[in-house]
Amino acid sequence: MNVLNPASVPLIEVQDVAKQFKIPSVRRESLREHVFDLFRPRPFECLRVLESIRFNVMRGETLGIMGRNGCGKSTLLKVLCGIYQPDAGRAIVRAPLTPILELGVGWNPELNAIDNTYLIGTVMGLSLGDIRRALDEILAFAELERFANLELRHFSSGMASRLAYSIAFKAVREILVLDEVFAVGDAGFKARCEERYRQLRAAGHTVIIVSHDPRAVREFCDRALLLERGTIVMDGPPAEVVNAYLSLLGPDHVSG
Repeated sequence: MNVLNPASVPLIEVQDVAKQFKIPSVRRESLREHVFDLFRPRPFECLRVLESIRFNVMRGETLGIMGRNGCGKSTLLKVLCGIYQPDAGRAIVRAPLTPILELGVGWNPELNAIDNTYLIGTVMGLSLGDIRRALDEILAFAELERFANLELRHFSSGMASRLAYSIAFKAVREILVLDEVFAVGDAGFKARCEERYRQLRAAGHTVIIVSHDPRAVREFCDRALLLERGTIVMDGPPAEVVNAYLSLLGPDHVSG
């Protein structure tokens, strides 16, 4: 009997995934149109966002995903995280996953930073004991100790983002999905995020990073994909994918 080596089995398999959205093709401008068109079928046009996406991610690998705005990166991440179901194909994820995507979703602006840390932390899978023990570290990582008792409605978007990343970095499961994680905060916070990422990578976590930052993809990824109009046009070494991405952006963008 042949026993598969777990290291040889992809932790993530994406098999011919396709996704489209229906967009109303007729806009109702007036109250009269809304009333009289209420029982009429509304025409839609289909926007195909992903088409025949196929790739694997091995255990412990860091995969970068690049592409111009609107190419399907965010939709692909949401399929991987189970937020969207594909219209065709399937995404197989063989380990628990922590997504760091749309930061701030689920916040209660009337609660302070501490209460929101408990709220979001439990949503991300942390126990109350885990949060209690990590609370000081979370606030310190985000540089929000002075504002721990301040209601979130008084926070800037940057402060709220730092808090969200700090919580997520404590709730990491085996797979971590990051969307522009190194684009938030000042230089000091970015440096702490990068150091935390290095620790997770050294511990063997599997990571998917979506980024427009050439340096981040070159430095932190083992491999990269380039998406264009919902398809993978390149799968290869990070430096080569970065150069191809910069070429898509035009002559004003040169590889450094």
